Amino acid sequence: MKHSNWSSANITDQKGQTIIITGATSGLGLEAATVLSKKGATVIMAVRNLEKGKNVITEIKNKNPASKLDLMRLDLADLNSVHEFARTFNASYSALNVLINNAGIMYPLKREETKQKFEIQFGTNHLGHFALTGLLLDVLKKTPLSRVVTQSSIMHKFKADIHFDDLNWEKSYNKAKAYSQSKLANLLFTYELDREFKENTINAIATAAHPGYTDTNLQSNSGFFMGIMNKLLAQKVEMGTLPILRAATEADLIGAEYFGPTKMGELRGFPEKVTSSNKSYDLQLAKRLWEVSEKLTGVHYNFN
Repeated sequence: MKHSNWSSANITDQKGQTIIITGATSGLGLEAATVLSKKGATVIMAVRNLEKGKNVITEIKNKNPASKLDLMRLDLADLNSVHEFARTFNASYSALNVLINNAGIMYPLKREETKQKFEIQFGTNHLGHFALTGLLLDVLKKTPLSRVVTQSSIMHKFKADIHFDDLNWEKSYNKAKAYSQSKLANLLFTYELDREFKENTINAIATAAHPGYTDTNLQSNSGFFMGIMNKLLAQKVEMGTLPILRAATEADLIGAEYFGPTKMGELRGFPEKVTSSNKSYDLQLAKRLWEVSEKLTGVHYNFN
């Protein structure tokens, strides 16, 4: 398990692997798509903006002409789009080796809502990916050794809770706490999904990662001070993407692993297995969130 200075050089040949990456046109998702396609995987880039996606594919192919890339529209803030994406993928592909739930929204300037009226961070970061994974569950079950990898954040540890009395922050809005809630939800979902895989003897695992403090577009609404901090302290995207790449490709994983950097309080450094908050391992909290998520999204998981 322990590898000193793990990097993309540790990733084995990915030929024959079909991998979906959400949010693949910038930041961590773009870097993951670039690396995994270079390793030989067929990468489905699930993106909101198809025009931007086409430009990104051109950029990747300029670096590696042999890259196998497929562009599909996905707006995680609209469950109708999630259903349409799943229908299109299931009609086009018979296997899914890795689903990387990477896309995210952080700190909007004001409270915003998804198409179905969920708070934008909880609705996109958690509910959108929850619905997507459930709608792709059949193809994941049919694919031996498949894997669901979800991007969380170190922020899940900071005053994070699942506010069942006000999941959508309609009573009072705190964008930082709402973001932390969504990232805690990502981990509760990951661990519960992995337990369900094991309890139902499904040949699949669920893992998670966090990028530490990485300079991406995600912090674009965080203000002038954060912009300065990004330049001084944040690590580059190439480093910040390593945890999710390791969670997606490490061969000997058994499920429920969580990877992140280990230096400076997990803000920087090479990826290692790290421990998430005590609350993220709460079985009752995970099951309650799962039930609520199925009800809110209308997507019910069939593990049989």
